[in-house]
Amino acid sequence: MVEGIQIRPVRPGDEVAVVNLIRELADFEKLLDEMVATPGDLREALFAENPAAEALIGEFDGAPVAFALFFYTFSTFEGRKSLYLEDLYVKPEYRGRGFGTKFLKTLAGIAVERECARFEWAALDWNELAIRVYKGIGAEAMDGWTTFRLDGKALLDFSGH
Repeated sequence: MVEGIQIRPVRPGDEVAVVNLIRELADFEKLLDEMVATPGDLREALFAENPAAEALIGEFDGAPVAFALFFYTFSTFEGRKSLYLEDLYVKPEYRGRGFGTKFLKTLAGIAVERECARFEWAALDWNELAIRVYKGIGAEAMDGWTTFRLDGKALLDFSGH
């Protein structure tokens, strides 16, 4: 058990702390120029009548040091919802202490409690430390699958808008 960290659902008022953690994540992933989310965007996504996602925040001695953002997908083969982890971030000075694993275990528990068929996420190919952790907890890499994305101009062009 990891001592000193409290994991709890994000609640109104946490948006600035979470956006700051997202900014750190974007910097870590070398994608800071793509980070445009604002506290208002998060407020709308997390606390609207029909939220687009949910989030957990990890605090150490009351200070935010980690977050996880997740939502449902659907498995057509299973005929049930699945939990998808969009992002998990732990501040560098708190890594290696088991905080990430504690988040993953918490999320796995949520998936089981909510009767999800799966708990899935993606990792950047170069993030070897994270991949080792994921394999160490029994997660399997989905070799043979390639993620595709349409966004920005390509999305607009293809949609005909």
